[in-house]
Amino acid sequence: MPERTIRLTLAYDGSRFAGWQVQDRHRTVQGVLEQALEDLEGGAVPIVGAGRTDAGVHATGQVASFRTGLGLEPRKLQDALNARLPRDVRILAAREAPPEFDARRSARERLYRYYLYPAPVGNPHLRHFSWRIRRVPDVAGLNALASVLPGEQDFAAFASSGGGERSTTRCVSRASFYPQGPFVVFEIAANAFLRRMVRSILGTLLSLEASGAGPQALDEIIGSRDRARAGATAPARGLFLERVSYGEP
Repeated sequence: MPERTIRLTLAYDGSRFAGWQVQDRHRTVQGVLEQALEDLEGGAVPIVGAGRTDAGVHATGQVASFRTGLGLEPRKLQDALNARLPRDVRILAAREAPPEFDARRSARERLYRYYLYPAPVGNPHLRHFSWRIRRVPDVAGLNALASVLPGEQDFAAFASSGGGERSTTRCVSRASFYPQGPFVVFEIAANAFLRRMVRSILGTLLSLEASGAGPQALDEIIGSRDRARAGATAPARGLFLERVSYGEP
């Protein structure tokens, strides 16, 4: 049977993964997916992911793609993969895509959400999926700071060393904070992100808000292109890759 391109939408609990990308001697999401596909195909099948999430980062809407000669219809392929995957990864949907589709290169926008849990005492059920902070932040103040982020800018001040990107310019389409149940959620979308960029931005915004600094302070940090001027990196456990968009209606 001729090869087809298959597009997967998947969710995973990143707590016990060393990130998305295959690494020697480390458990990764891409690694367990490729192993499951190899069991089905009888040979190696490379998989492309839309976002290379770091160790401890979760996903509810990661997208991956691969080429296969298997004749299984997408739903049966989804079931066969889920039967071979560990319980902390699940294929939510599978469908055939155009031959040129590439989960990473075809993506138009990635949306991340970070869950802050302001509480004097942590909830053990939330410890792997949110960052507990001791005080309730000023959401209006955080949104005033976040208003500086949208647009095409050089985000070198939030780039992690060793990221390997040729350019640190990214286009952020929106960024905001809002309350949701016991959480304060930070939502940010962009065409692409630098390694640890979302977590570095969040740590910086919280530091500026706590000090009473205004949007001009964030403008200056971005303009400096100096990671040392920005704040600490927020922990991975509160971050989720929520959705990847491909310009479809």
